[in-house]
Amino acid sequence: MKNQYLALLLMPVIMASSCENEAIEKENPIDDGIVCTMEAKAGLNVSVSLQNSSNLEQIGITVTAKDGLYTENLVAYPPHQLNFTGAFERKGNYIITVSKTGYKTYTSGVINVIADRCHVIPQIVNVVLEVE
Repeated sequence: MKNQYLALLLMPVIMASSCENEAIEKENPIDDGIVCTMEAKAGLNVSVSLQNSSNLEQIGITVTAKDGLYTENLVAYPPHQLNFTGAFERKGNYIITVSKTGYKTYTSGVINVIADRCHVIPQIVNVVLEVE
């Protein structure tokens, strides 16, 4: 009976010690040789071409990514070019819509953005907008 009573008295100390060790492991994960960088990776990289056009400017092109209720307008990078990026470090199942006046709107199938231990795995999508 004394052993059971002693075990009950020491249980909070044992539990606290266990929780403390788990917290330390989360703050200082085991070094397995993987080094993560501090950069933010774009999950979506969309390159847009305009059919029958030599115009390289992105003026008027809208690239939108949707994942359920989440919606994001991708940004041209570098500015005024036809390369759009977004979904930085955000996993999801995206549908991309690309539109420009005078061209048919493009809608993709589902694009699955996953992540490894450090970053999302960038998905590259090439879109050719056709003249209406």
